[in-house]
Amino acid sequence: MPQIIVIGEALVEIMRPDRRTPLDEAGLFQGPFASGAPAIFAVAAARLGLAVGFIGSIGADAFGELLEKRLSAETVDTRYLQVIPDYTTGIAFIAYAADGNREFVFHLRHSAAAQLAAGQLEAGYFADVAWLHISGSTLFLSEACRHACATALRFTREAGGKLSIDPNLRPELMPVHMARNVLAPYLEAADLLLPTAEEARLLSGLDDDDAAAAALLNDQKRIVVFKRGAAGASIFTRDGQSDIPGIPMHEIDPTGAGDCFNAAFVYGLQSGWSAARTGLFACAAGALAVTRQGPMEGAPTYQEVSNLITTTNPTYEEVAKGDN
Repeated sequence: MPQIIVIGEALVEIMRPDRRTPLDEAGLFQGPFASGAPAIFAVAAARLGLAVGFIGSIGADAFGELLEKRLSAETVDTRYLQVIPDYTTGIAFIAYAADGNREFVFHLRHSAAAQLAAGQLEAGYFADVAWLHISGSTLFLSEACRHACATALRFTREAGGKLSIDPNLRPELMPVHMARNVLAPYLEAADLLLPTAEEARLLSGLDDDDAAAAALLNDQKRIVVFKRGAAGASIFTRDGQSDIPGIPMHEIDPTGAGDCFNAAFVYGLQSGWSAARTGLFACAAGALAVTRQGPMEGAPTYQEVSNLITTTNPTYEEVAKGDN
């Protein structure tokens, strides 16, 4: 049985190769690429060496076959990847602006991705689960997805596992004021919370990062991590705050960098590392993720992350020794 279980959407991504062409103009597209925040997390965690199971739903079509083949090739357990015959596989069209902002058009709410069947999940699959990872984007899709996530969380808790959640706010799927309500029980239950700094401010309704972190911690024994992109990350616990520097890299495609960061952070916690070592490792994984075209293509191996850290951060070996 997997140590890490991920539940959520698997979709294909079709993107503009030219950052100057928005989605409302005729132009070239590139893809399809296997994608979806939970699916990217699953692949990233598997490449780092974790035993990963993925729960999601795809259509009985070519895009669904692409996703099943890709997840299986990455050693992700797909026995609970549901095939929904009467729905097409989810699709995201994406364009990048010159300033790095992204524009999305999603075919998700009425796709197979939103038709997860909680009744097909079995408690036995969660027998060895250490972490369940959920993305807010999954919760925003449908009542069926919310029911499936709630069932997965119940099975995880019964097995003694922990919850990792990335709010992954997507206004295209659900307005922020509604997303807060949908996310509330999961934020309360989370052992690891992985928002961007902007998401933390939106969720808390506070403009100050420290105040937002305190509100999300809520004096609980959990870890809250603010992802800051190229600037690194901030880690908050009841014992204090650690700021982790980013690693500058030449950016090719930023999609999936946050999911790779998330997977690497869970890897560090699962390995029993300190917050400092875990944060450095996660920042390096996120940095590597932007260096290749395609949402999953940049997901690094353990050795690639370690090599990057040791060449860019001379103090890492000393930090790592503290965990041995």
